[in-house]
Amino acid sequence: MTLPVAPYAPPVPRPALLALDEALSRLLALAVPLADTESVCTFESDGRVLAQDLISALQVPPQDNSSMDGYAVRCLDVAQALQAAGALAGTLPVSQRIAAGSEGAALALKSVARIFTGAPIPLGADAVVMQEDCELISTAGEGGGQAVRIKCLPTPGQWIRRAGEDVTQGAVVLSKGERLTPAALGLAASIGVNRLQVARRPRVALFSTGDELVMPGDVPPEKMKPGAIYNSNRFFLRALLLRLGCEVSDLGIVPDRLDATVAALQSAAQSHDLILTSGGVSVGEEDHIKPAVQALGSLDLWQIAIKPGKPFAHGRVAEAHFIGLPGNPVSSFVTFLLLVRPFLLQLQSGAQVAAKSIALKAHFTWARADKRREFLRVRRNAAGGLDLFPNQSSGVLTSAVWGDGLVDNPPGQTIAFGDEVRFIPFSELLG
Repeated sequence: MTLPVAPYAPPVPRPALLALDEALSRLLALAVPLADTESVCTFESDGRVLAQDLISALQVPPQDNSSMDGYAVRCLDVAQALQAAGALAGTLPVSQRIAAGSEGAALALKSVARIFTGAPIPLGADAVVMQEDCELISTAGEGGGQAVRIKCLPTPGQWIRRAGEDVTQGAVVLSKGERLTPAALGLAASIGVNRLQVARRPRVALFSTGDELVMPGDVPPEKMKPGAIYNSNRFFLRALLLRLGCEVSDLGIVPDRLDATVAALQSAAQSHDLILTSGGVSVGEEDHIKPAVQALGSLDLWQIAIKPGKPFAHGRVAEAHFIGLPGNPVSSFVTFLLLVRPFLLQLQSGAQVAAKSIALKAHFTWARADKRREFLRVRRNAAGGLDLFPNQSSGVLTSAVWGDGLVDNPPGQTIAFGDEVRFIPFSELLG
């Protein structure tokens, strides 16, 4: 008996791996900045992205002032007093007292003014002698005034903060696109700004799919069914989104059915700028996310040449962006930092979307070169080098907790002990 021969079916070609820089360039090209801005109290603006240049209407400091508690002096008067003979050499009378927030009179000849930090320098004074270099004494003259014995010769400009040395009037002190920090808020306050115009927060819908997922607290560890796992990705993704200034709608775990996935996507697209999921974006993986997004809009599945990471999806559901991250925890974490973070900053018109790396020495050996660009979890040691977490598996989330950054290792490259590598601190990526 002759069995029928099935027609030849050529193998499905694997999609070409996309370089990370190319993937990021494509993604950022799609991230049209949000047009809406809002006025926010300076107190509440930490982490927000500035929507317009902040220009100072005044100079800081507004006038020359003292940077020390001490005595405002005329250097020539002190020099002459120090040349005097006897026990009172270097002694000058105190003619006035100037506190911060007050304005003194012109400095009388051959006298000093008691002055405090931040107080304006009186006309005629050209230096401040800090109080540690002076000795206060009483004089027996009329009124029983005070004098000080100055122990050293000051130089002109000593301990004086010049008007405008911090900020000049009309200067751009903070630029559009800057992500505001605590120091930036202080700088804005120093020029009298109590409200800042900032980009609207991106609205992000976050949900998970998969009947294997269980929320911590719903089922105790001893009662977990075989194959069930706790939904860890949802926790760190939500925290990362909040750190980037997003408004997050946590939609929970969507039932693993096509109709439920379509309904969740349709609802999320109506009021969000981005829908973010993890898992179900690998080529050939059976999951309802892909057909649901394709049914409602468009979807591109990318295979990115990074490790950990690789599977990544971007699409549109109505007017909302869709991004699908890989399901393995470290892959999802790293891919978010490398791609989703700059995407969200771009939505807010952020000027600095690229993370900065620094050159440090590897205090480890990495002999297994990979064809993909690798991001190794490491941490700095007391010797100023980098130690490597021993297990670099994409499922070992412990590595991201233990480490304080990533080594950006080019494809095909090994690392020998002592080699200089590119280190990206988590402080650059999570701040």
